[in-house]
Parts: sequence; C-alpha cells; structure tokens
Amino acid sequence: MTQRSETARVFFQDLSARAKLRVTGADRFRFLNGQITNDLRKANETVAMEACVLNAKGKLNAQIFIAALGESLLIDAEPELRETLRARLERYVIADDVQIEDVTDEFSLFHVLTEEPPALDSGRIVSARRFAATGWDIWSDPARHDAVRNELASAYLFIDSAAADVMRIEQGLPRWGRELTDEIIPIEANLEQRTIDYEKGCYIGREVISRIKMSGQTNKRLCGLISLNNTPLQPGMKLVAPSASGKEAGWITSATRSQRLGKEIALGYVKRGFNNPATNLEARSLDPVGAIPVEVVSLPFP
Repeated sequence: MTQRSETARVFFQDLSARAKLRVTGADRFRFLNGQITNDLRKANETVAMEACVLNAKGKLNAQIFIAALGESLLIDAEPELRETLRARLERYVIADDVQIEDVTDEFSLFHVLTEEPPALDSGRIVSARRFAATGWDIWSDPARHDAVRNELASAYLFIDSAAADVMRIEQGLPRWGRELTDEIIPIEANLEQRTIDYEKGCYIGREVISRIKMSGQTNKRLCGLISLNNTPLQPGMKLVAPSASGKEAGWITSATRSQRLGKEIALGYVKRGFNNPATNLEARSLDPVGAIPVEVVSLPFP
C-alpha cells in the first residue's frame, strides 16, 4: 500500500457492526426496487447506492446502502435495524422468488475516505458516498478483520465513531436514531439528492414523496444551528422563538464542539417559518443552562 500522507485528508472507519442482509432469488431486483426510494440500477458490483425504505405514509423505516454481489444484493444499515429491517422487507415478500438472509456476522466492513481506491491484498472494494465525498467500502471475511484493519492502518488514519460523528454533524448528514426516525420523511432530512430518484417507478411511500415534491413545502426541515454565546448545545433541547410568546420552533437532534469551526454547533429540525438562514432562535432545556441564543444556518456548515 502507499505510504501515509499526513497532509492528505484520508482516514478509515470500522463499520463491521452494521447490520447486513443478503437478498437472493430470481425476483430480487424487481422486489427490492419496489421497496426503496432510489433506482436500484445505480447499484452494482463496484458502486454502492444509498436509499431509504419507507412505510405507506412516506415515513422512514430505514436508511440503507445497497451493492451487488454476484447473484445477490447486499444491504447494510445501522446495527439497531438488524431485526426490524429484515422483518419490514419480508412483510412484502408474497409470491416473489426472494430470500432475505441476515449475514451480519459473515462480513467485516470498513470504509476509507479517499479519492483513489485503496490497494489491498484482499477484500472486495466498492465505491460508496457515506460522507460528503466519495469513499470506498471494503467487504472482507471476518477471519481477516484484524489483518485488513492493520493493513489499512499502515496507510490511513483510523477515526473512531465519536470523531466520525463530529464530521457527520459538520457536513449536515442525518443519522438513524438521531435525525432519522420512524416519524421523519426523507425530504425533511435533506435526503432528496442522496436517496430519492423521482423518475423511477412505484415503491412504497412514493405518493407522499411525490406530493411533497409538487408542493415544494415541508412542515419542518433539518438545519444547522450555531450557539451564539459559545454555550454547548444538547440533543433534545427545544427551539423557540426569542419573543414573549416563546412559540416552539423545533428541536435539536445532534450537537458537538467543532474544532474546525471553533464553535458549538448542532443539527435540528426547525419548523416552517423559522428555518430560513440567519434566523435567531433560543435553545432551551430544563437544566440551569437556561436559554441559549442560536442562529439557523444552511447545511453543510460553512
């Protein structure tokens, strides 16, 4: 492998804990394409595609990545979706020749954020856009987990989940269990460009998504928030209008200290009428911190 460049912004993550499903059977493509928001034709042996799985009301059941592997399709998602995602997909397998297997423990999964694909002695490499830039997923035999990790560490910087979460927040990317829940519609989380293909055929929840696209309006939208007095923000804080009425304007979902920006920042859902950039709000909690003045900003953070 190439020598590590201290000036290059290249790193790798260990995503082996993510839930992994394998979809097989003659009807696998048609079936799965009818369950997801993106066009499955974008996924192949070398490119992973991001998509959402919705319910009939257009709300999220999962955010996933899909790649092809021979006569099968591989899905990966957050670990907490391991059981619920498989059950959700199997619910719609009626007369289809489709089998869905849990293969979480059959693969190790790493992600490398670099423009060029990593040169590894083993492992299957797939292009995947998990952050704001193209990166590479490495699928390998779990028996070689430590060997692959050591090989990657010889060329790239390892970042743990905490550091990756800071970067995720800075880039304005939603995460399952934080910004993404079964009460959120993908458009509200700014997932249109990453996960929705408006030209594809029918899928569960499509009517709601199409209706929102036609109206051009959502009740709330995921926004960036900056603490104006440098007081740390916290998930769960309510956002209110800084007026005597104190009208509720939304809530915070993720928060961190950004060393790059030198500021306390957060992601949160802000209701229509309050989510224009440069709008001033207050973040409030029940503890003695009281009201924290915040400014709404566009994502990703500047």
